[in-house]
Amino acid sequence: FRITMAVTHVPDVVFKCRVRDESVPGSNPFRWQDRTTAELFAGKKVVLFSLPGAFTPTCSSNHLPRYEALFEDFKTNGVDSIICLSVNDAFVMYQWGLKVGAKNVFLLPDGNGEFSRKMGMLVDKSNIGFGMRSWRYSMLVNDCKIEKMFVEAGLSDNFGEDPFKVSDADTMLAYLKGEQSAGVAKPIEFEG
Repeated sequence: FRITMAVTHVPDVVFKCRVRDESVPGSNPFRWQDRTTAELFAGKKVVLFSLPGAFTPTCSSNHLPRYEALFEDFKTNGVDSIICLSVNDAFVMYQWGLKVGAKNVFLLPDGNGEFSRKMGMLVDKSNIGFGMRSWRYSMLVNDCKIEKMFVEAGLSDNFGEDPFKVSDADTMLAYLKGEQSAGVAKPIEFEG
């Protein structure tokens, strides 16, 4: 199905992140740092993909690792950065990044779900004990403007499945390659 999107730009949000800072004493040299939507997206071409949770099977075995593996291909196709967003806190996202060996994809904690909510992608996954989480999707953002979204089918609360058909790295990369050869941005649409 295809639906024209109502959200045309990434929402204005402040993310609570942890960054390494050697000036912090002790065995845990990290400090809190706010990151804004403008910092992450303004003046850049960014691929953001969002998933239900760190350490979950599909997210850990395929979704994040494939974006990581294709990072250089994305760069070759004009992408400045790739962001993986999840409604998890900064500590969980950091440990997950270590576990899966993420080096190029920035793991962005949407700890209170504000970004996901403002995108219209926050769903209740209490049926599997997750509480409020992001729906699985990917999007191409150019200077804060959403150019394309791939949203998995079934967007709803307590959906019985975890579809993974269109928000994957290969679908986004194919779209980018098609856009470059066509040379034109297409209208924003949901695909799923």
